[in-house]
Amino acid sequence: MKVKNWMAKDIITIGPRASIDAAVKLMHQHSIRHLPVVEDDAMQGLVTESNLRQYFFPSMVNELSISDVMIVNPITVDPNTSIDSAAQIIHKYKIGGLPVLEKRQLIGMLTITDILAAFIELFGLLKGSSRLDINLSEKGGTLDDVLRLIREMGGKVISVGVEALTSKKKVYYIRLEKGELSSIVRALEDEDHKVVSILD
Repeated sequence: MKVKNWMAKDIITIGPRASIDAAVKLMHQHSIRHLPVVEDDAMQGLVTESNLRQYFFPSMVNELSISDVMIVNPITVDPNTSIDSAAQIIHKYKIGGLPVLEKRQLIGMLTITDILAAFIELFGLLKGSSRLDINLSEKGGTLDDVLRLIREMGGKVISVGVEALTSKKKVYYIRLEKGELSSIVRALEDEDHKVVSILD
């Protein structure tokens, strides 16, 4: 999944000579937390709700313009960046959004909300689904064996996740389309795979 498929394309921007008050009003009006600063079609910087808070004093609001308070050279991404890479950037730098640039032109804005929407679709969380949490057989069982067995029993896999626990036993989270699970669970246990939990 690429950033270009999930970013907001109708971007609200502000000019560098605008006032802090104007930026705050724009954010409230459009229910956004990030405002790219643009002049002559070129991105100059970024202001965010959190970085503006430190200037919420009457003297500062009246005396300073956006160019005085904006983040210069904010972290940006290319539209062909993968969603998981963008998520890693946001997590690493503890930021809430990423301007999307193509040939130095601002073409979109990607926020945590957009990334969350992408992952919800990826993992099928809004579809009617069930989840099996499984430890693979210690007799050499593989994830491919489990998925093949589920398919043979009529199950339709939506997504697969994995978490390594401190015991070094991996738990595989297998999300399936809603359906009858008891026969699948029995088949897995017959092959010595351990079904840790069932979320139906």
